[in-house]
Amino acid sequence: MFRNKTLLITGGTGSFGNAVLSRFLESDIAEIRIFSRDEKKQDDMRRHLQDNRVRFYIGDVRDYDSVHQSMVGVDYVFHAAALKQVPSCEFYPMEAVKTNIMGTDNVIQAAVANGVERVICLSTDKAVYPINAMGMSKALMEKVAVARSRTSGDTTIVATRYGNVMASRGSVIPLFIEQIKSGRPMTVTDPNMTRFMMTLDDAVDLVLFAFNNGNSGDIFVQKAPASTIGDLAISLQALFKVNTPIEVIGVRHGEKLYETLMTREEMVRAEDLGRYFRIPPDNRDLNYEKYFSQGHLQAAATSNGQGPSTDLSEDYNSHNTYRLTVDELKELLLKVDYVRSELEQAGKLDERGRSL
Repeated sequence: MFRNKTLLITGGTGSFGNAVLSRFLESDIAEIRIFSRDEKKQDDMRRHLQDNRVRFYIGDVRDYDSVHQSMVGVDYVFHAAALKQVPSCEFYPMEAVKTNIMGTDNVIQAAVANGVERVICLSTDKAVYPINAMGMSKALMEKVAVARSRTSGDTTIVATRYGNVMASRGSVIPLFIEQIKSGRPMTVTDPNMTRFMMTLDDAVDLVLFAFNNGNSGDIFVQKAPASTIGDLAISLQALFKVNTPIEVIGVRHGEKLYETLMTREEMVRAEDLGRYFRIPPDNRDLNYEKYFSQGHLQAAATSNGQGPSTDLSEDYNSHNTYRLTVDELKELLLKVDYVRSELEQAGKLDERGRSL
């Protein structure tokens, strides 16, 4: 489906962009455009890849003209550019608004203007019941995508929503490993805090599933297991064979005890697709009066046993999804390239790549 096609990735020098490149450079895609602000990371990526199919565009999603120019001749867009750090967005909420909301609108409008076939916008579990500026801006990003999808013509706009991507830039796993290597205590906000666990490959799979199966305005959610932050720290201690002390430092600005991937209201409308949920857009118009006399009833999505309870009183969150044991978490961590690389450097893997 990508043969002789051109794909543009906003925020393409980040963790997701690198994972997509690893997958797509093995295909017969014609061109991949990396759009981002960071010229140093682009230059590093260019030198590392040495692939003429990858083209680099310096620009900012906040600037419509730079986005528009980069999309001339593009078939598909994966929109990953965002401000993602919860504390920094708390202190600079307008910066989150400019990038996550207005930047997304620029990307979508430029895509429609250039006749792009499909746009996939990447969202986060923090957009559900948001309590921080990062989540609020991502929630409005989703609303922008759904609203624009109603008038986007031949351009299909789909969103994906997922939890923590393990070992992505700025996440807790690289921090824990750095603390282990330096002999410092592992700083845990709250050992009972839970988070969904996904690999980068899971994130790419979700985007590709949404690309193949999405109708304009859909939001796709991947079912995912979860872990407590305390168990995550213990699992890394076990893999690295250390007894690094764990220091509980308390919850940071804007953090939740658990994250939610789908609201109770979305659970009612969602379609269970096995490994994923599809949340269709609410396409009712502004003629409210016709909904006053009779509501719109829908049955709850049925579960195939791999996901959350379908009780309408429940949302789908990292407290009520499947909880990984320490052993299961260790097995999952060993699938993460970054973790394996650090273990190899520390001499904690045998010649077959298994944990010692």
